[in-house]
Amino acid sequence: MLQGIAVSDGIGLGKVLLIRAHALVFNENRAVDPQHETGRFTKAVAAFCANTASRMRHLQQRSPSSEDSKILETHIGIANDPEMNSQVCELIESGLSAEGALNRVCNMYIAMFSDSHDELTRLRAEDIRDVRNALMHLLLGVKDTAIKDAPKGSILVAEELSPSAMADLDTERIVGLVLEKGGPASHASILARTMGLPAVCGVRGAADKLSSGDFVIVDGSRGEVISSPGEKVIAEYWQKREAQLEERRCMEHFRDRHTISADGLEYPLYCNISMPCAAGGAIESGGEGVGLFRTEYLFMNRSSPPSEEEQATAYSQALDGAAGRQVVIRTLDIGGDKNVPCLDVYKEENPFLGLRGVRWCLQNPDVFLTQLRALLRAGAGEGRDLRVMFPMISSLAELRACRQLLEKAREQLINDGKACAGSLPVGVMIETPSAAFIADHLSRETAFMSIGTNDLVGYIMACDRGNPSVSSLYDPFHPAVLRALRHIIQCGSATGTPVCVCGETASDPRLVPLYMSYGIASFSIPSGAVPRVRKTVSLWTKAEADSLSEAAGRLETAREVRELLDSAARM
Repeated sequence: MLQGIAVSDGIGLGKVLLIRAHALVFNENRAVDPQHETGRFTKAVAAFCANTASRMRHLQQRSPSSEDSKILETHIGIANDPEMNSQVCELIESGLSAEGALNRVCNMYIAMFSDSHDELTRLRAEDIRDVRNALMHLLLGVKDTAIKDAPKGSILVAEELSPSAMADLDTERIVGLVLEKGGPASHASILARTMGLPAVCGVRGAADKLSSGDFVIVDGSRGEVISSPGEKVIAEYWQKREAQLEERRCMEHFRDRHTISADGLEYPLYCNISMPCAAGGAIESGGEGVGLFRTEYLFMNRSSPPSEEEQATAYSQALDGAAGRQVVIRTLDIGGDKNVPCLDVYKEENPFLGLRGVRWCLQNPDVFLTQLRALLRAGAGEGRDLRVMFPMISSLAELRACRQLLEKAREQLINDGKACAGSLPVGVMIETPSAAFIADHLSRETAFMSIGTNDLVGYIMACDRGNPSVSSLYDPFHPAVLRALRHIIQCGSATGTPVCVCGETASDPRLVPLYMSYGIASFSIPSGAVPRVRKTVSLWTKAEADSLSEAAGRLETAREVRELLDSAARM
């Protein structure tokens, strides 16, 4: 058995189809005619954009979520980026071949983004690498392995798969994925979940240990790949697969309904998005609005920051997609570990304790005011429920400074004669220990609070989950983490300030009843998790959740808590 990372639930049984990457060999310093090389590069970009647009339309027909096809749209934007293309053409003029110039420029950006500790920023490196490889194939005349013609019942095994290759997958033929690289947030994983394709990433040496034609079982829920299983094991997994498919069919019943507990209490489910076009997909997936719009994506893969006009248009698009439902937009959350070149964020020795979120924004008020002006403009008009959330707050002084700038932005718009919202509900993301400790103070000065569990767990446990040496300490089941969450939620309840739980733990069925017991007002989760969380809520009464919470509160270790919640889980 091979072990990897569980990235897309489900079980696939079939024969291995091994996909090996072609060697892209070229001589960057060969004698060239710059005009001819520039023409070759321009034609390759045009062909790439046309091919990718076709794949994007194909993916949109299969996927209800437009955010997934946005990955390919981002690739078109990278290929057409004027600054990158200018740099390539300059190198060609200096005597490099088209391949050499493209490779050198892309590698510079890949190295820049790969240095980040932030997973979202590292995805930009993956984007640029995919675009570079696709353009290289076109320039060198190398054709990809035809995945479209894979035999039915195939399990694809590869080092990695680009979004373009993923968009070509036929789920009638491909029943599972095994990849040597990638993780839960990689593009291949995101698209696999969209397609309902069982997938395991991070399987070291899979391409060398498995051969085309081998019969394997992919367990995307456990991150396991079983090679050459016996008949008894195969029969067992066919049974498991049928049970999972039946559970998915039952889950559809929970897609378009309110989130009601077994004793009639309501817990709205909102969705997390990263692109304005995804708001409509969040509603289509059963979400009751947008609980987190990560605006930093608007600033990535650009040579200059988006203008006020561009941002106002993007925020308006999200509000239109939500069709009058709540949209919480988080202001720019960059700095330190999130490298956004167009904002010239300098590299720090300890980025997690550095200039992040509102800390950076308050030191760069011009960029911050532009975003706040755009938000106020987007929030103008009837039927728009826009709420603003400030990230990385660690003191009341920071919150008050942000509010002052928001008021300054409003005054500027009024003086400019531009329409703007009279007021916007303001909230904070609780993700630092200091914010958790003063949640009672923050709750008195905000309309809502959202718990960013991803960062809060890391700060409470003083560990970097991306560092394999200490990642085992990153544990949302640790009693210290649960005590902090309970304290934050209870502070909100005491002042009548609704608290939403966000981050990966918000969609964990084992933790949902604890949040219900603590008094959570709502959840903000990935759109694909809506039916599962809605069903989990429906299986618990508040009294039952309280009983489980009391039992968990008496335990002393994360292991004991996890074992208790595993045994009590209702699916």
